[in-house]
Amino acid sequence: MRQFLSILLLVVAPLTPAFAQEPPAYVGSDACRDCHEEQAQSWDGSHHAQAWMAPSEASVVADFDGTQFAHDGMSVEFSQDGTGYFAKVTEKDGATTDYSVHSVAGIEPLQQYLLETGNGRLQSFDVYWDTERQVWGHLYPDQDLPPNDGLHWTGPYKNWNARCAECHATGYKRNYGPQTRSYRSTQAEIGVGCEACHGPASAHIEWTIGKAPPAGLTKTGFTMDWNAGETAIQQCATCHSRRETLEDGNPVPGTPYHQTYALSLLRPGLYYSDGQILDEVYVYGSFLQSKMYAKGVTCMNCHEPHSGELLAEGTAVCTQCHSTAGNPDFPSLPIADYDSPAHHHHPEGSEGAQCRNCHMPEKTYMQVDVRSDHSFRIPRPDLSAETGAPDTCTTCHEDKDPAWAASRIAEWFPDAKHRQPHFGSAFARAQIDPIRASGDLVGIALDEGQAGIVRATALYLLQGAASAELAGQTANLLGAPDPLVRASAASLQQAAPPQERLERLMPVLGDPVRSVRIAAAKAVLNVPQSSMTRSQQAVVGAGVQDWQRSLRTRLDYPETHLVLGGLALTMRNAQAAERAFREVVEMDPQRAEAWPMLVQLAHINGGPQAARRVLIEALSNVPGDPALLQLQEELSR
Repeated sequence: MRQFLSILLLVVAPLTPAFAQEPPAYVGSDACRDCHEEQAQSWDGSHHAQAWMAPSEASVVADFDGTQFAHDGMSVEFSQDGTGYFAKVTEKDGATTDYSVHSVAGIEPLQQYLLETGNGRLQSFDVYWDTERQVWGHLYPDQDLPPNDGLHWTGPYKNWNARCAECHATGYKRNYGPQTRSYRSTQAEIGVGCEACHGPASAHIEWTIGKAPPAGLTKTGFTMDWNAGETAIQQCATCHSRRETLEDGNPVPGTPYHQTYALSLLRPGLYYSDGQILDEVYVYGSFLQSKMYAKGVTCMNCHEPHSGELLAEGTAVCTQCHSTAGNPDFPSLPIADYDSPAHHHHPEGSEGAQCRNCHMPEKTYMQVDVRSDHSFRIPRPDLSAETGAPDTCTTCHEDKDPAWAASRIAEWFPDAKHRQPHFGSAFARAQIDPIRASGDLVGIALDEGQAGIVRATALYLLQGAASAELAGQTANLLGAPDPLVRASAASLQQAAPPQERLERLMPVLGDPVRSVRIAAAKAVLNVPQSSMTRSQQAVVGAGVQDWQRSLRTRLDYPETHLVLGGLALTMRNAQAAERAFREVVEMDPQRAEAWPMLVQLAHINGGPQAARRVLIEALSNVPGDPALLQLQEELSR
């Protein structure tokens, strides 16, 4: 096995825990049931409880009685006997393999099956069971995914250990071995058990018999305090968010979100320009945009925490606050009758009268899984032409266009206070010409009335127009209260002159939030050490080590090795860079951005013949890639 770890990955101290001492031990959900029977029964039928299960007659809902499914040259035969459940898979290349079903994920509207492919790897099979239609289906029916494609179900992006398990298990650790490319994953419990949200419960059990909890825990012996609103939201967000992980597996419940995750901003490809959901982003980034979040609403104001169900049916979940009675917990809420035609302008009881259909537009993922946008936005069909975002009105009124919808809303609500300029217009322009949009983006970033994730996204989009001037205009945001804003402001400082950048980011390298420190460390990486004092070198070195520690926990991601390759190039270590980019294409041969770098590094490290060999290999995996064709022309001279 080649040695592919970059010399940049030093052996460093363990990650700093979120608590002053070792956290309590996990005891399992069954230990909670005797005292909390009502909550346990509510949880039993929840999606959390059924997020990951061992295969059994009770958990498997699909038809494994000799059923077959075929798609795009691949076929599979499902069977079962007294020993388990099986899938006989014949791939497009003709290879046939018998797999036993290791475990089951989910319960509705679809159920997936995890197959073990060796070296401790669990892979999420692309063929799923549609629990509503009672048929087999394929998650990606329009994609050509042969076995050598990184997006094939056996590839790195469908790996359960790395990509899924931490949100489907309690007390999970990936335990990836980079030298052997194998896993020794562990968990306290499969499924999202009691302790996945409340924290390990051994100290709580001791509290019930009179033993005082250790310092740093709640008065009842938990790591997590569900009475703290922002803490509760962040705990839900550990799974219900699109993010980059900064450590291995589940953080101990109660750990601040931004210590262990870097939240994905409202980036193109993930969200529409106006912040509506596009790709699967899992709620949190949407909710942070909402006025409800800004006013202190939490997940549990709408969802029963143990069953996961809504607290009320239909519009009643909204009218518990949005009504003529109001809600004393939210005194700034306007008192009005929203559940009437005077507000929604649709017949009572119709789909158009349902709050969610106007304020929480839905999008379908995984072919059958419908998700609601949690930004609770006011419909703005007047912005659709500019932002390219969907219009919830014409989603139902398919025979109409957004201009029609905008005119109707203007008739119903002539007061223009909800039709003011929207950040989505500037974000849409920034995707075309970030320099021309930069003035508006700076205004949004500096506007404290905007949601933090919106301000952070404006700073992110400014990177396309980055300059020393823009870095100076936004430097004060390095001290903003929101860690998303601080992290994005730190990244934008890469455009500042080295000495100014270093001076501005030295305090940020000591930020109490890890995601912010890492953003600052990335921004100062190429500042010459010769321009630093010894104390500055020490601070920068600690920040870079923080980043390195987070990278070490994701060595099973091709994306990580792209970063390591870039780091090695920054440090002028061509051999380490070649090893890193080689690992990228070993994991995913279709990562086109890695191959040209690998060809050029082969030339540096091994000469023109080595480069030509790598080029032939590259073109066999990504034929027609423009960068590779350019290199082919250069090497043929």
